Amino acid sequence: MAEGGGEGQTTATQSAMPDVFISYASPDNGVAKSIVDNLEQHGLKCWLAPRNVKPGTVYAEAIVRAIYEAKAVVLVLSANAMASAHVGREVERAASKRKQIVAFRVDTTPLSEELEYFLSNSQWIDVAALGMPAALAKLAEAVGQGSATSLQDDPWLRVELRPAGKNPVGMAKRVAAAAAVIIGVGVAVAVGWHFWSQNHNAAQPAATVAITEKSIAVLPFTDMSENHDQDYFADGMAEEVLDLLVKIPGIKVIGRTSSFQFKGKSEDLRTIGAKLGAAYIVEGSIRKVGPRVRVTAQLIDARSGAHSWSESYDRDYGDILILQNEIATGIARALQLTVDADAGLPAHQLNNTEAYTLYLRGRIALDQVHLAQLYGAVQDFEQALTLEPSFLRAAEGLALAHVAEGFDEDVVSREAWQHARDAAQRALRIDPTSATAHGVLGFVYAVNECDWNAAQTEFSKALALNPRDPNTLAYAAIVAQIQGRNDDAARLFNASISLDPLNPFTQAEFGQMLFAAGDFNGAELAYRKAIAINAQFDGNHYFIARIFLTRGQPEVALKEIQPEPAADAKDAGLAMVHHAMHQKADSDAALARLIRASGETWPYAIATVHAYRGQPDEAFDWLEKSRLARDSDLLMGIRGDPEFAPLRTDPRYKTLLRKLNLPE
Repeated sequence: MAEGGGEGQTTATQSAMPDVFISYASPDNGVAKSIVDNLEQHGLKCWLAPRNVKPGTVYAEAIVRAIYEAKAVVLVLSANAMASAHVGREVERAASKRKQIVAFRVDTTPLSEELEYFLSNSQWIDVAALGMPAALAKLAEAVGQGSATSLQDDPWLRVELRPAGKNPVGMAKRVAAAAAVIIGVGVAVAVGWHFWSQNHNAAQPAATVAITEKSIAVLPFTDMSENHDQDYFADGMAEEVLDLLVKIPGIKVIGRTSSFQFKGKSEDLRTIGAKLGAAYIVEGSIRKVGPRVRVTAQLIDARSGAHSWSESYDRDYGDILILQNEIATGIARALQLTVDADAGLPAHQLNNTEAYTLYLRGRIALDQVHLAQLYGAVQDFEQALTLEPSFLRAAEGLALAHVAEGFDEDVVSREAWQHARDAAQRALRIDPTSATAHGVLGFVYAVNECDWNAAQTEFSKALALNPRDPNTLAYAAIVAQIQGRNDDAARLFNASISLDPLNPFTQAEFGQMLFAAGDFNGAELAYRKAIAINAQFDGNHYFIARIFLTRGQPEVALKEIQPEPAADAKDAGLAMVHHAMHQKADSDAALARLIRASGETWPYAIATVHAYRGQPDEAFDWLEKSRLARDSDLLMGIRGDPEFAPLRTDPRYKTLLRKLNLPE
């Protein structure tokens, strides 16, 4: 709705999940009603103020919520609309959420600078050229299809689909003309969230994430710059806000990996909140022009869609760290949480913006969890540290990237763990209180050196510094499982998943724990959750196929292994499936491919195939190679994976456990 809605009466109830939001200025009320009548005759639900504002609600909140829920926005474009600050705000919000915007142009007034910027990719329907009846018909067609195609292909319509960044008016003037964002009121949230839960059972998969009152997720900010070249900066803004909020006691902050799953998407915020287990959502946008940047941030109650707080900031680009702190502090105060004066100050003031950009690019690559992207992440973090040797975040990112490499079947794990240790120690030289670095060191001491006491010492330090880091919790869970402490492992996994519910790595590793514990139903559920999060995250179909082999269903296992994205994992599964189906030649061929591809990097898979095929001598040979390679799968699976059950009475099995410093 536009400013005209403010003059009406709030007599009607608010409709649910509208198809179309109507933005208009008060003098164009008649045109807006005609549009609504026409669209609703075509079966489209429209949201129009004041008609759809529920009595007693905050008027501005109702408008913002309707924009976010609508599938499309129809703008009554006129001289009145161009003079309306309310219309400008509505169009800006719709553009930031990538909504389809159709401009229904009712006069020939030249477009204002502000609207020209935000409508650069919109569809235009020229009423003067078509006449009102034909224009209304084309509007219903365009909105109903939700696409620009029908308009673009119609020679009778004056439709302008202009590429972004081609507007002739200078950006500085556009930014100056942009309307201010609505400033909401703070909400009261009590402090006292207790992190550790004692009510998890090792044999149960992680439950649906519960939404606690004191939980928040920070979504990637939207780049609204003219050239759309500030994506890294937008991501960095969100990450910095998230990092500061993590440091504030009394609030549960959803991890970056899960929150950034929604980058570039326009899902309803209540749906996002439910998926993330977050009561509140932070979202925002950035727009840079020359040396200045404008940032808009807002805090939204994900359960109701109501705005709790919002603010706009205009700063020099060089003040970004100070700006990020201001935003995070504003959010915390809106939640009535106390912020220490030094909580948001960076340990080291960055002097090189290129280093910061490289770090942000590396973080995006790290989120992809694929080997090619991991290589890129490592290079970006290393370059950032070359430019800015005291850049703690880059050193921590480098350590995390090397840990991720260690889980990839195309990398010798031993080498990845050593690189991770070096990066973690570098981070600790920069800041001895780096929880991430201590967590990585704890994991490396376990999987690379089988030094369980040293690992526990580092995990204790890490969790004392930051008990809510999902990566450290996941690493500690894996080590607890290796040591046979399944209750602790399940509690730690569930804690990590609660904070980072859409992290495919954690779901998959939780599945591997359940698989080794003999809970095949729980393991299958965890693997299928990981696939639902990211179908390209490898290994999940391989484990599901092994589950069906344990159930005596090789035909189902054969079907399950087909979508496995990793060639070596697929061959490992096929070698076992074909053996179960008495197809020796096919089993031998798959095993030969696996050995050629992953003999040095994933020997545990080869040992598993030999054990399943009843070849103990070959299995033990490859298990020793797996130990020397420091394959984490060996540590997680040797005492529980069902394929090795026949080998556990062999003296060589006890010898292997002693070498791994594991109890017999």
